[in-house]
Amino acid sequence: MTNDLTENLFSLIKSLSASEKRQFSLYVGRIGVNSDSKFLNLYKVISKQKKYNEAEILENTSITKLQLSNVKTHLYKQLLISLRLNPAHQSIPVQIREQLDFAYILYHKGLYKQSLKLLDKVKLLALNFEEKNLAYEVLELEKIIESQYITRSMNNRADILIRQTREISALNSLWGDLSNLSLELYAIFLKQGYCRTEEEAISIKEYFKKQLPNYTFSELGFREKLWVYKSHMWYSFLIQDFLGCYRYSMKWKELFVEYDHMIPVHPVSYLKGNHYLLESLFYLNHTELFEKTLIQLESSLRDAQIPHNDNIAALSFLYVYSNKLNLKFMKGEFGDNQELVKKITDKITKFKGRLDEHHIMVFYYKIACLYFGDGDNKKCIAFLKKIITNKSLGMREDLMCFSRILNLVAHYEAGLDYHLDHLVKSTYKFLIRMNDLHEVQKEMIKFLRKLPDVSPLDIRDEFKKLHAVLKVFEQHPYERRAFLYLDIISWLESNIENVPVKTIIQQKTAASSR
Repeated sequence: MTNDLTENLFSLIKSLSASEKRQFSLYVGRIGVNSDSKFLNLYKVISKQKKYNEAEILENTSITKLQLSNVKTHLYKQLLISLRLNPAHQSIPVQIREQLDFAYILYHKGLYKQSLKLLDKVKLLALNFEEKNLAYEVLELEKIIESQYITRSMNNRADILIRQTREISALNSLWGDLSNLSLELYAIFLKQGYCRTEEEAISIKEYFKKQLPNYTFSELGFREKLWVYKSHMWYSFLIQDFLGCYRYSMKWKELFVEYDHMIPVHPVSYLKGNHYLLESLFYLNHTELFEKTLIQLESSLRDAQIPHNDNIAALSFLYVYSNKLNLKFMKGEFGDNQELVKKITDKITKFKGRLDEHHIMVFYYKIACLYFGDGDNKKCIAFLKKIITNKSLGMREDLMCFSRILNLVAHYEAGLDYHLDHLVKSTYKFLIRMNDLHEVQKEMIKFLRKLPDVSPLDIRDEFKKLHAVLKVFEQHPYERRAFLYLDIISWLESNIENVPVKTIIQQKTAASSR
């Protein structure tokens, strides 16, 4: 691939489904393109290629090297026009924009009454589906037409348009502030994960209080309420208030129950709400409710209201399988997971272009934890290596830190302790560089550093000592974050009682469900 245009065109063509390819053939036929058209021939050649090959294109078409860039641009545009005409992509926002375009055409032709009549219908559609930015555009065009052509069809028409514009403008401004706040909180979470100290938590609380705009809840529509819930949920996640996460993700889910006609319009937000509800239940350790909610999510994906497209397919995989892994941890079901892991890794390969690096690394970490729980430490280390050697991952510093801690533990359990001292030193340096060296990590590093020199007769006592020290931190508001990633306490207990770690977790799960 030589440039962005080439890469974009190639990936777009390769993403086309069979129905979209048929649609493009029909579209090309309808616009009267002959079979010798340069852009059509370019399409045919690229469609057959597994990897972009410019020499093959020049050899099998009449396109010269100088023409190629322009032909690519033209083909890319024609493909997008064809996709826009495909019924599968005729979403509510696309329909509104199309009708708005028609109204502009009628206006430019001087057919003002027809344009205003169309705009009135489009505005109702936009407001019904909470597309208030588009509704604002409709109002602006209505005002332009009314200022040139007085219809006299309605008294106080100007006053009505001015009032509607002010109301929608205020809601759009509020929506912008809320969506900015939510995005900024999410960006902080991606960068550093949960708050690590009291100082960080205070800073987040002050920032949230300062940035949260004033609003009257009863005046909010679906869109504004959604962003209120999103902002509060991310705030709760950052400060490790998982009950707050549950409360706001539940409100998020219930909002779509109240406005069920919005599910086909905003399927991604609908699925995300369900996913974050599951995340909250995972951290609250409500296994029964978690399993029930996961079944509901899988069932909802078969609902006709959810569009079936590449984006939804990738997100469905991400949310369902991430939570399938979480359910395994909650139940302590670590064994016999080869089929599940293979399915996940195959789908990561399939959706790699649609999944960001951060989510792929989270999958790898969870798979590593699954193997660790099953006692297969070498496979655990193999998946952790994918995270540790990833130089491009500039997000979730906490994930990278705990990957290294688990890597140390897995090396010890696998009997690969001949270079444990070197691993301990490099992990220690990494944690200091990330400003992530807290009491739990310090104690783990100290313990693992001296472990090779401990007599086999004294090893059990050393595990007991560390268990007593770390047990104190299990409910600590900030130190407990260590236990969100790796159940160190259960690992210690498994060594003390000389049973597999999965047995300890299964016993705890059984006890909590009674």
